[in-house]
Amino acid sequence: MKSAYELAMERLSKADPGSSKSLTPEKRAKLADVDRVFLGRIAEREIFLKQRLEQALSGTDADEVDKIRKQIASERARLEEERESEKDRIRGANA
Repeated sequence: MKSAYELAMERLSKADPGSSKSLTPEKRAKLADVDRVFLGRIAEREIFLKQRLEQALSGTDADEVDKIRKQIASERARLEEERESEKDRIRGANA
């Protein structure tokens, strides 16, 4: 009798037969580089925006605080989306 995990993995492989292809070491290295670059970009933006957030928190401008918090979240999401699209491009190249 198969476990729920094994059944789920079978359904997943049937839904996306190309997902079981293993990546070459070159592609894995490129994916790691993409992660490294984008984690650096995310950290850079968060450091900058958190400094602005601290300045806004020391003041009395609650609207500015909310605006900066939303900007931090949106920029993080945007950069993560860019990272994933770049990784998908690498995975799909010469597939």
